[in-house]
Amino acid sequence: MTKLTIIAFDGTPFELDAAPGSTVMENAVRNSVPGIEAECGGACACATCHVYVDEAWTAAVGEPTPMEEDMLDFASDVRPNSRLSCQIKVTEALDGLVVNVPERQG
Repeated sequence: MTKLTIIAFDGTPFELDAAPGSTVMENAVRNSVPGIEAECGGACACATCHVYVDEAWTAAVGEPTPMEEDMLDFASDVRPNSRLSCQIKVTEALDGLVVNVPERQG
């Protein structure tokens, strides 16, 4: 299992054990992390799973795909470290990953 920390907007950390191959969004929904709505179910067709990747992890997580960048246009307060959590696959290389949920999604 890979350790994953999702910090809700109010600062509450959700420390999760995530299975490799799952997505950050799937783990957030499974653990009822507030602010991750995931309306499209992970199809990269909305921006309701927007997160900020902790600066220490941006290189390891990588850049968004062009399709993901298009969907981020619908998110609020997009930053250089913005990603859609449905597009971040959990791997052993991401053990310890930290992401923050923005104040609002859209």
